[in-house]
Amino acid sequence: MGGMKLNIAELAPDATGLSQLVKNGEITPLELVDSAIDAIERTNSDLNAVITPMFEMARDSARTAAIDSRAPFAGVPFLLKDIRAAYAGVPTSDGCALLRDVQQSYDSEIVKRHRRAGLICVGKTNTPEFGLTATTEPHAFGPTKNPWNLDRTPGGSSGGAAAAVAARILPMAHGSDGGGSIRIPAACCGLFGLKPTRGRNPLGPDAGDVMNGLVAEHALTISVRDSAALLDATAGPDVGDPYFAPPPETAFLDAAGQDPGKLRVALSTESHFGTPVHAECVEAVEAAGRLLQGLGHSVESATPEYDERAFQSAFTTIWFSNLAATLAQLAGEVGRELTAADVEPATLVFGERGGQASGADYVAAVAAMQMVGRQVARFFERFDIWVTPVFSAPPPPIGFLHPGPGEMDPRPYAKRVREWVPFTQLANGTGQPAASIPLHWTADGLPVGVQFMARFGEECTLFRLAAQLEAARPWRDRLPPLHA
Repeated sequence: MGGMKLNIAELAPDATGLSQLVKNGEITPLELVDSAIDAIERTNSDLNAVITPMFEMARDSARTAAIDSRAPFAGVPFLLKDIRAAYAGVPTSDGCALLRDVQQSYDSEIVKRHRRAGLICVGKTNTPEFGLTATTEPHAFGPTKNPWNLDRTPGGSSGGAAAAVAARILPMAHGSDGGGSIRIPAACCGLFGLKPTRGRNPLGPDAGDVMNGLVAEHALTISVRDSAALLDATAGPDVGDPYFAPPPETAFLDAAGQDPGKLRVALSTESHFGTPVHAECVEAVEAAGRLLQGLGHSVESATPEYDERAFQSAFTTIWFSNLAATLAQLAGEVGRELTAADVEPATLVFGERGGQASGADYVAAVAAMQMVGRQVARFFERFDIWVTPVFSAPPPPIGFLHPGPGEMDPRPYAKRVREWVPFTQLANGTGQPAASIPLHWTADGLPVGVQFMARFGEECTLFRLAAQLEAARPWRDRLPPLHA
């Protein structure tokens, strides 16, 4: 390109398009990587999305990259969420000050698959401590800001990834989801964000599952086809996995190019907690329902019947018990009890609460979660898709949903979070695939995603429908005020 300074967003709309330019010889991986690095350097002081630059490693990888025509993302720059995604020689902090300099000597299995797909990692993105919150405001690294409005949260826990992709630093980034942590930031930032079926992507070599299967890893993207092609590249069991998702009926990318047919769609807008839902979030879902009807789908108001109180109790027990185990392991490694200088006060309080649960409590929580999964599965015998809001109000101001450094009692904050995101945790508990699709913007220009959930193992249904919606109501060309 003659030494010109490149802008990725002007070259192609998504990662698949960028890779095709590389394969055609129209641009080199190094030029793409340099473009992404330039975009980070121009925007990150405002966004605080990337906390661990890997610029020289990325340039070295790009210089030596062999262009494989079979690799779906040959030469495309990528970002890893700084939690669980180990990259040899690079710190993985989990958003925690105590771990900010701890390097791994190996790649996580999913990172190996990213690299085999041709992706070149240029850095790691901000995340709340241990992925605990629905915003991205770790004390160790400071808050990430939403490029649509710098006073608002980009959501969490994949907030750094969402802010970077929304600002068009690059077209997709890694994320993970244990209660909505891909879908919430996707909805806050106007992106497509899919949480895959439990067991679809590997979590090794460190775990067979995380939090009894609540956590899944994938990505936030500006296009449906990128998400589908990436899942094709990463899905499948790793050696020693305790279980894995049923094989898809076809390649996910192929599904994204197919007609979904006439789907039976359930639609609901009421919070599972009985708390208010903002008119913009209600309108987002109702407008999606009208669009679906116009596309020929059958839409009716319906909600699965399940024990919401039992589900929330079980979800909390599993989350906090696992946190307690993590903190106990860290305390053992440093040889002392952890303090507020090591981890955030809210983390200590929630970990202490998790440590109070007995083994019998944990087994009961797992049983309750599995019972809810069966109850919801019966609902999906009647419907192919269930549509809800992602959250109960548009992205709130930074600080509203995160306890401050001196806020020792996290219960008020936890109540605020629970009321803001009552819709996303169920898919983690049942293991079903669910996606946030960017179909609505508020009058003042904030994105409001809509959640679509499918049967266990049926990402193909989601990709078919999402691609149809993307064609009917395109979103890729909508840029936030702050973009690269």
